[in-house]
Amino acid sequence: MQRFLITAALALTVGACASVERIALPKPSLLSEAFAVQGSEQTTSVNYAVYDQFLKRYWTKDEMGIARLNYSAVTDTDLAALVNFIDSLQALDPSQLERDNQLAFWINLYNAQTIRVVLENYPVESIRDIKDGPLSIGPWNRKELTVDGTPISLNDIEHGIIRPVYNEPRIHYALNCAAVSCPNLAPQAWRGASLDADFSIAEQRYLADDRGLHVDKNGRVTASKIFIWFREDFGKDNKEVFAHLLEKAPRAKQGLLAARGQIDRYEYDWSLNDASSR
Repeated sequence: MQRFLITAALALTVGACASVERIALPKPSLLSEAFAVQGSEQTTSVNYAVYDQFLKRYWTKDEMGIARLNYSAVTDTDLAALVNFIDSLQALDPSQLERDNQLAFWINLYNAQTIRVVLENYPVESIRDIKDGPLSIGPWNRKELTVDGTPISLNDIEHGIIRPVYNEPRIHYALNCAAVSCPNLAPQAWRGASLDADFSIAEQRYLADDRGLHVDKNGRVTASKIFIWFREDFGKDNKEVFAHLLEKAPRAKQGLLAARGQIDRYEYDWSLNDASSR
């Protein structure tokens, strides 16, 4: 009985911690009406060749299936090429892109800028070590990008543009925060033409992975903190989030989830997705 009470208390503590973290996160709120404009026809194009080549050189996957970047091996020339690529994205007008290409644009800009931030501060054990002051929890509020004349941060892209405009919960499987527990960084740029299919694949792979959803030998369910941090994107309350996971989980986990009927705890490893720390 005592062991049960200790386990229950620990689960409540972990859940409470995740809930506090959720409160601290920005809520989805449109940054600018200009970023809600989507082209009905494609009037411009985006060249992702440089980013694809960068990922081809430095992206790898470890024996556990975790995508990692070989940050320590990135040359000054390739970092400069990545910066130039990001500059080329900033020079575009995203309103000239139709919806799926526009969303791919924002995802790629977010992920490329995240890699750049890590590289410009490397070595670090976690992206959260890159701070702007004693109360800072990371680099996400730095307005280091400018799109259509508007200074924007990584948080602005995620919470001020993508979440309020696109109403697509699967973007959480695409945006990469350079952490081990984050859904894998894609090995190539996202493209509008295959966006829906690629979202579905990323969702399936993360929920099949124990980083996304794990059921232990005693039947207890551990989910990624993504599902409590961004709860409203997956359901109006914990019950709906669980129902969403039950529906989307791989068949091998669905029966175990149904038998448990709840999420017992949330976890997230913020260690850097660094190939050299494997």
